[in-house]
Amino acid sequence: MATRPLSDETLHLIGALRTALAQRSDVDERTMFGCYCFFVDGKLCMGVKGEELLVRLPPDRHGEFQEMQNTRELSPGGCMQGYFWVEPNGYATRAQWRFWLDEALAYNPRAKASPRRKPTLAKTVANTAPKAAAKKSATAPKGPSGKAGNAGKRHSIFDEDD
Repeated sequence: MATRPLSDETLHLIGALRTALAQRSDVDERTMFGCYCFFVDGKLCMGVKGEELLVRLPPDRHGEFQEMQNTRELSPGGCMQGYFWVEPNGYATRAQWRFWLDEALAYNPRAKASPRRKPTLAKTVANTAPKAAAKKSATAPKGPSGKAGNAGKRHSIFDEDD
C-alpha cells in the first residue's frame, strides 16, 4: 500500500525539529502510529503529524499541560500520560517553540525507554516512504533564488516574534 506524500508544512516542521536536534548524536528518526518521530537516547521525545507537534512530557505534570491552550492529550482515556499534541498556534513563536523543545528534552533522560521491536517486512517497507519523501523534498529542484522550489513557503515557527 502506497504512503501519501508528506505536505510541505509537515516537511518544514520535520526539518525544524531536525535542525533543533542537529547538535545531538543520539537522535534517531522513524515513523510510528502515522507520526514522524524523533527518538533521543532511544526514547520517543517529539514527533510530527500534519502540522501538529507531538511532545513527550513528564507524566506527573500531565494536568498542568492538559490545561494549556492549543494542546490536547494523545490519549484522552488517560493510558498515555505525558504525551500531547501541540497545535500550530501553540508553537507559533520562538519562545513557544523553545518551551516545548526544552520541556521534552529536559524530561527525556528520566523517560522510560521502550524495547525496540524487530520490524516486519511490511512495516520496514512502509517506514521507508516518509524518509524517501523527505529526501526527495531536500533534493527538490532549485528556483531562481537558489533555494528549493517550496522553500519560499515557511512554517509559522520561523515567523518573527511580535
